[in-house]
Amino acid sequence: MTKDTAQTPDFESALAELEDLVEQLESGELPLEESLKAFEKGIALTRHCQNALKAAELKVKALTENDELVDLDPEAPA
Repeated sequence: MTKDTAQTPDFESALAELEDLVEQLESGELPLEESLKAFEKGIALTRHCQNALKAAELKVKALTENDELVDLDPEAPA
């Protein structure tokens, strides 16, 4: 198992962690090095959330396209 796979949170967990990081950063109480680490982690969580939202949007779009059922399995034969 890779590091990314082991540490990839679901959308809700990532969003909650991002909100906590924002609160910490906005408080101004973190030392500079910790602030930079929190900011870096926040960027990664933001990208993760954006990717999850984009994937969900694409699934919804595929499901509602032309009122036809669409197979969402990317490995299914075309």
